[in-house]
Amino acid sequence: MVSEDKEYVLRRAKELDVKFIRLWFTDILGMLKSFAITVEELEKALNEGMGFDGSSIEGFVRIDESDMLALPDPSTFVLLPWRPKERHTVARMFCDIVKPDLTPFEGDPRYVLKRVLKQAAELGYNYYVGPELEFFYFKSAEDATPLDNGGYFDLTPMDVATDLRRETVLALEEMGIGVEYSHHEAAASQHEIDLRYTDALTMADNAMTYRLVVKQVAMSQNVYATFMPKPITGMNGSGMHVNQSLFKGGENAFYDANGRYYHLSDTGLSFIAGLLKHAPAITAITNQWVNSYKRLVPGYEAPVYVSWALKNRSDLVRVPEYKPNKAESTRIEYRVPDPACNPYLAFAVMLAAGLDGIKNKLEPPSPIEANVFEMSDADRAAHGIATLPGSLKEALDVMEQSDLVRSTLGDHVFKSFIKNKRLEWATYSAQVTDYELKRYLPVL
Repeated sequence: MVSEDKEYVLRRAKELDVKFIRLWFTDILGMLKSFAITVEELEKALNEGMGFDGSSIEGFVRIDESDMLALPDPSTFVLLPWRPKERHTVARMFCDIVKPDLTPFEGDPRYVLKRVLKQAAELGYNYYVGPELEFFYFKSAEDATPLDNGGYFDLTPMDVATDLRRETVLALEEMGIGVEYSHHEAAASQHEIDLRYTDALTMADNAMTYRLVVKQVAMSQNVYATFMPKPITGMNGSGMHVNQSLFKGGENAFYDANGRYYHLSDTGLSFIAGLLKHAPAITAITNQWVNSYKRLVPGYEAPVYVSWALKNRSDLVRVPEYKPNKAESTRIEYRVPDPACNPYLAFAVMLAAGLDGIKNKLEPPSPIEANVFEMSDADRAAHGIATLPGSLKEALDVMEQSDLVRSTLGDHVFKSFIKNKRLEWATYSAQVTDYELKRYLPVL
């Protein structure tokens, strides 16, 4: 099949008059990296990979072990819709990063996810996800002025970004990425485009593509799009709620018509229990920036406490209501991630946490339908509700003690990620902010 895929790519490149192929991959922070090859090099790239200096990529290797190869995945070959189509079109392909002997490079986030997906497959499961990535449109990267004052689902002249969303959806679909919804979100100038549920590896590739397409379309109209988790004080931040389920033999492993809670099977309940157990330890991955924790505060719908429920949107894990006769739609929604995470690593640690719950037959606590934000500390303690880390430093401290996160990421990514993020925290902590100057300078 791999050989057939390569032949298909070579044939399609010729039929479509492709001249350049952009090879895409990510560093450990989820930053998209790319270099271009000509079509004349495509067959060599597919068979042998293309070399590059790995020491220049965040979290990859030291300068004395820098030789890396980008090996294109033939299944990810698509044209870039914003490039010329009449002559010498441009395509892109995601790559797996390998060593010179073609063995997988342990620092490649795509490989980290593949490794966990293989563990799930060995248990008979396929992992499907559907993320909801929110973002803001602003006048520029230097001017965070909203373009509108619209609210959730608004369809009024205030939603001046309707055409931007439309062009983004059309570009995504032209690249073979299914879209379910697009709408204005709760905050002024905040928007959401939901990608159609699919397997986690494809979705991680799609999420990376989505972020680029949103920015590309915005830039074409002299607008700036940002996935920064909390760009404006006092307004909702941007989340990436992740709907997820396991399928086994074509059947949804999370569904049980006679389940104790919400038509969830014991497998689904154990998956939730695993997520809840490991949530504090994986938060540094799903929320990896200093700014991520400005979103995770009470009062803005983003979860702060480790709890689960059906309809309650203040909980970390929500179970969307079951649709009659639609067992395949049974899923859970993990609400803490933000859209600036590395989707490969985020999906990997979420799946690993859920699988740990299944392997150990963990039982979740009772669901909490009351508003957790409005409970007293004593009430939350009585219900056994833990709190998520309140800062990047706290999240790293918890992550560093987690055997599950270390084994999921592998030592290379685990150590490189923590080193990078400790430096980010130290740099941030040394800054004198505008808040401090405005509050303290006049009185101290």
